[in-house]
Amino acid sequence: MGSPATPDAMLLAAHAGDRDAMVRLLQVWQPDLRRYAQQRCLISDVEDAVQEALLVIARHLGAVRKLASFSGWLFKVVQRECRRLARVTLKEDPYEEALVDRWMSAHTPDSLRLDMASALESLPPTYLEVVLLRDFEQLSIREMSERLSLEPAAVKSRLHRARVMIREYLLA
Repeated sequence: MGSPATPDAMLLAAHAGDRDAMVRLLQVWQPDLRRYAQQRCLISDVEDAVQEALLVIARHLGAVRKLASFSGWLFKVVQRECRRLARVTLKEDPYEEALVDRWMSAHTPDSLRLDMASALESLPPTYLEVVLLRDFEQLSIREMSERLSLEPAAVKSRLHRARVMIREYLLA
């Protein structure tokens, strides 16, 4: 007997402890969670945030009381993971409302574009390449690693270093 076919049936079965339904449910939701994370996370943290969120969901789904609020809970878990990873990477919470408001109010849209263009131009070619592939061509880490003939870990490392360099340039 296979897993339930509809998302609602999968959710009920997974909530009741059906392991196959849980696996299928997480597979169904993973693309949506990844898209959400791409909007909420530092680009280098997207995959880690989604994987961590899926683990949290798998561990705690049985404790969810209202299954009607399942999708909202999913996205909240991803949002928390994005914030946690950003705090680790940047040593601060970049999503803190007051901090973002102060930083944004200090710049006009034109000055932000110019500063970002200058920051990108300041990057060494290998770092600029990964940022352009990720942000402008929207390639996955796997696609980038294939195109660049690098291991995924090396691509993630370069992307992380590029983000740090851009941040240092912008905040200097």
